[in-house]
Amino acid sequence: MEKKPAIWGAAITIISGLMILWVPLNLYLSTFLPGSIAVIGLLFGGLITLIGIMALFFPGSAKMLGIFTIFLSILSVIGALGGFLFGTIFGIIGGSLLIAWRIVPAVESVKEKASPRMVDKTVHTG
Repeated sequence: MEKKPAIWGAAITIISGLMILWVPLNLYLSTFLPGSIAVIGLLFGGLITLIGIMALFFPGSAKMLGIFTIFLSILSVIGALGGFLFGTIFGIIGGSLLIAWRIVPAVESVKEKASPRMVDKTVHTG
């Protein structure tokens, strides 16, 4: 099995997490109100960023991480305004890319890299 990470899905997920983190960080630093709802935005933004980083290192669990990304990015509207809704949209796109990504078996990847002539020869001889 060829285990290449889902780079685009992970990158868009990390960008989404940083966008979601940006709103509560600005609110929290300007108001200094403990117990405010901005803590939930910090939690969701941090988790989405962490999920994006984990998708780079654990490509086998990309589908499950994509589901969590979509779920948390939709819930981030509550505490962080979804990074002014751009973070939510990027989270849904990144999560969808993580769900759609699949590990390519080594035999299939060799066939895809080979020229059509080589594939025809292997079919006829094998």
